[in-house]
This record gives sequence, structure tokens and C-alpha cells, in this order.
Amino acid sequence: HVQLQASRPGLVKPSQTLSLTCTLSAAFIITVYYYWNWIRQPAGKELEWMGVISYSCSTYNSPSLKSRNSIARDTSNNQFTLQLVSVTPEDTAVYYCAASKRLILGESNKYLYDYWGQGTQVTVSS
Repeated sequence: HVQLQASRPGLVKPSQTLSLTCTLSAAFIITVYYYWNWIRQPAGKELEWMGVISYSCSTYNSPSLKSRNSIARDTSNNQFTLQLVSVTPEDTAVYYCAASKRLILGESNKYLYDYWGQGTQVTVSS
């Protein structure tokens, strides 16, 4: 299964940078086969796809985030990361990492993803 571990506390102040890490279990190798996605869900709203990094290190980001997000990977630790800069309270959500066998851009249908992390609540507040 895919494990998600937040690298910072769940509370972030406005204008700061949100950083999250997704740690993969030993069943996965980040450089092999899958696409590694970040998805979030604000309370009462639908899932929002944020971006993806492929097994070959290509990245794609949602244009709705206006270049505020970046995704990278750490092959030595079998992890991939999300950074979201200049956060506002509208970035408050449960953040998920998810693996897909196909490149899925912009999809919010949870059934299209093969594996999910457990999600972590991030609150943006002063």
C-alpha cells in the first residue's frame, strides 16, 4: 500500500509554503511503472487533482494552481514530494497521494487511481 507521511505539521500560516512527502511502501519502486499523483479535497467539495510525477520523472501540474505547486521525487528514500507556495485559507484540505497505472491529467474520479495514501489534513490559518 502507499503510505503518506506529512513532512510538516498540519497547520500552515498564510503566505507560507506547504510541504508534503509521500513515502512508498516496499511493494513499490518510485522509478518503476506508476504515475505518482497529488490530490486534495477541501471540506464539502470534490477531489481536486493537483499534479503528477511519472516513473521517468516527467511532471505535470494543474493549471488551476497557477504554477504554485511543484512535485519532485527522492529515489534514495522512495518518496515523492509536493510543495505549494503562497498558501491561502482556500488551500485548506485533506491532501492525498495516489498511484495510477496510467497518466491521468485533471481527473477527480477516485476510481481511476489504483492506490491511495490515507490522507492528511492541512489547515491554512493565521
